[in-house]
Amino acid sequence: MAAYAEYAHAVKELAARYQMIAAARGLVSGPIPLEPTPEILKEVGELESRRSALSETLGLLGDTEANTASKTVDHCLWRLELLARGIATEVEQNWDQAYLDFREARSRYVAHARASLGVSGAVAQDVTWPAAWRPTTGTSPSE
Repeated sequence: MAAYAEYAHAVKELAARYQMIAAARGLVSGPIPLEPTPEILKEVGELESRRSALSETLGLLGDTEANTASKTVDHCLWRLELLARGIATEVEQNWDQAYLDFREARSRYVAHARASLGVSGAVAQDVTWPAAWRPTTGTSPSE
């Protein structure tokens, strides 16, 4: 269970950093912009190393479906990194779609991890955020 949870947290943390770097480049609004200084890139590299090590643990302990889902998450995460850092790809890509793809892939990973652990049902039921609590600027709170 810890291997599944730690990996899920690591990829969420990396995606948040990439989103902040993307905000500094004007690709997304909402999160606090984070300039990709050498120190920040070093931190992100360390987070990526941690994600990679946790991925190895999943390979040893996880079931086939969860491990396969984690590979899709990895690919989505690397796509976010390329976009955030402004690294060209063969096909032009959109940050919003890439981030949505990441979130969906992470949700599938969580569902497969839960199934592997024998946890049934949905992660949570939908809960509507009260309108009075919503920001008026068009931004949304961090997850």
